[in-house]
Amino acid sequence: MDTVAQFSVLASLPAADLDLAQGALLIALAGDPALVPGRWRAELDRWAEGVSGLDGLRRRLFSELGLSGDEANYYDPQNSFLHRVMERRKGIPITLSLVTMEVGWRAGVPLEAVGMPGHFLVRVPHTGIYLDAFAGGELLDEAGCERRFRMATGSTEADAPFGPHLLPTISPHGILARMLANLAVIYELRRSGPDLEWVARMRLALPGAAAPEVLALANALEMQGLFLDAARELEGRAEGLPSAAQELLAAAHGLRARFN
Repeated sequence: MDTVAQFSVLASLPAADLDLAQGALLIALAGDPALVPGRWRAELDRWAEGVSGLDGLRRRLFSELGLSGDEANYYDPQNSFLHRVMERRKGIPITLSLVTMEVGWRAGVPLEAVGMPGHFLVRVPHTGIYLDAFAGGELLDEAGCERRFRMATGSTEADAPFGPHLLPTISPHGILARMLANLAVIYELRRSGPDLEWVARMRLALPGAAAPEVLALANALEMQGLFLDAARELEGRAEGLPSAAQELLAAAHGLRARFN
C-alpha cells in the first residue's frame, strides 16, 4: 500500500481512533520516502520518559531538548515534516504544537489543539492556560493569545473582535488538513507539481474535502503536463459533488481542449 493509500485509510477513521502522530509521519513519509516512522514514534516515547506535569513537559521540550520556532526558514517544507522537526529541534507553530501534545499525552499531561487563525496553540483543557510552542513553550492567558493573534494577522479590534470563537479546539483531522494546506502553499510557490499532487490526494482523503481540493489536484496534474489525467479526475469526482459538478466539468472540458 502506498503512502497516500495508507493516509486515506487513517483519515477515514473517527477522530477518537485517529493516530495523529502516525498521520503526521505519513505526511512526512510522502515527502521523504526514506523515513522509518517507527523510529520517530519510539523517539516520542523516549522524550516523554520521566516527564511529570506541564512544567516538566515544558522543561523537557524547550529547555533540555531546545525546541524552538524556525523564524529564519519558516516556509521550508521540512518544518512541516514531523521527523525533521524532531531531528532539527525547529519547526512552525503547528508541528511544534503537535510534538508538544504527543509527548504530553504520552506523559499523561492533558492537552488540546487550538486552531487560532494565524497561529497554532496548545491549551490545557478547562483552565484558560495556553502554550505557545513556537515561542519556546511560553504560557499565555487569553489576553496573551489576543496579542499573538494581532501580531499574526495584523487585525485591529475593529476588524476582528477577539474572543473564544477565535480559540477553537481543532480535531486530529483538522490538524492534518492544516498541515497539508501549509504544504500546498509552499509547493505552489515552488511550482512543484509532483509534491502538490500527493498533498492534494491526501487533502481529498480527509472529511469535508470539496471542489477546491479537486481543482488543486487537477492543477497539480496539469502542472506536470498530465492534462487528460487531470480531466479524468475532475470528471470522476464531479458526480460526488453535485453543487460543484458544472464547475468541475467545465474545467475538465478546458483541459481536454488544451490537449487537443
